Amino acid sequence: MALIEIRDLHVSYGMIEAIHGIDMDIEQGKITVIIGSNGAGKTTIINAISGMVKREGSIVFNGNPLTTKSNRVVKEGIIQVPEGRKIFQGLTVEENLRLGAYTLQDRKKFNELLDQQYSLFPRLYERKNQDAGTLSGGEQQMLAICRGLMSDPKVLMLDEPSLGLAPIVVKDVFENIVKIRDRGISVLLVEQNANKSLAICDYAYVIENGRKVLSGTGSELLGNQQVAEAYLGASRGKQQG
Repeated sequence: MALIEIRDLHVSYGMIEAIHGIDMDIEQGKITVIIGSNGAGKTTIINAISGMVKREGSIVFNGNPLTTKSNRVVKEGIIQVPEGRKIFQGLTVEENLRLGAYTLQDRKKFNELLDQQYSLFPRLYERKNQDAGTLSGGEQQMLAICRGLMSDPKVLMLDEPSLGLAPIVVKDVFENIVKIRDRGISVLLVEQNANKSLAICDYAYVIENGRKVLSGTGSELLGNQQVAEAYLGASRGKQQG
């Protein structure tokens, strides 16, 4: 049984239906990727899981119906790292990380998680007392990911983590996504950078105009001619995200 089972998901904005009856599974301890062009509905899917938008259909988490209340979704252990990082400027790096752990009650666990984040991204430790707003774009993305990890999630949902970053920083971010998966955390990754995301994922879905059009392992989709023509050529010839 999948950790998250999505069945017949529909999401509408007013009279416009954005997601048209999607089925999807997110497996325990795996990286699941959603790829597609801008406006395809990728972010809407994770917003539906997070309870950020009204949805119809079924989402089951760990065998039970998932709440539609976003604060309760967080307490269930599903954390979304939004596009654009949205770190708290004016607060230090470590203060941002502390805010990510607001649901934790165990002081020992907090210290363990803090050490894990500094191990994952040593540059954050070097800058722990620095105003987060003065970090580079890549460092802010690292901080946003680690802030999400500070809640000790079961599922980490990342929305376009490579957006606007230099290629060398993108490489670092994707390598650390694999490390997060290897710690046993399930990752749901929304990305336009199809080439890199398919290279690291266990399973992937292709979304077009709010509909699932293809799914398979990362290697299967990397070898799929339809995916190559629509996404991989663009990401190889002109880096997306």
